[in-house]
Amino acid sequence: MLEGWFLWFILVWIVIFAGSMAIGGFFMFRKFLKRMPKEDGKSDMDWEEYYVSKTKHLWGQQEKDLLEDLVSPVPDLFRDVARQKIAGKIGELAVNEKHNKITQDIVIRGYILATPKRDHKFLLKKLNEKQIDVAPYQHLF
Repeated sequence: MLEGWFLWFILVWIVIFAGSMAIGGFFMFRKFLKRMPKEDGKSDMDWEEYYVSKTKHLWGQQEKDLLEDLVSPVPDLFRDVARQKIAGKIGELAVNEKHNKITQDIVIRGYILATPKRDHKFLLKKLNEKQIDVAPYQHLF
């Protein structure tokens, strides 16, 4: 029979283990759902990769640096995923609007559209630091 501190150790370990498994399962399931094909036969991640590869040659160094600066508040573990998602949305805007170059305007609009509302405060802070006017983008927030 388990008694005393060892019982509590085992119970705490079970809770931590079950919580870790649940969190990991949640993120794996989200990734699985993003890989599921939609009606058009492509998944969300397939479209992101398509737009990034289609517009890779349109990016200038200044726009790449701006994107890197905007995703800098994202933790290192998730930064690559965030960068891919945002670059996919920027590429989608550029392709749909038939631009021949990625501009600062497209980067900012793509960032706003690709990120949840809770992350927009970081964008506003970064844009203020860079002294970029946010008035043209207010309707997107």
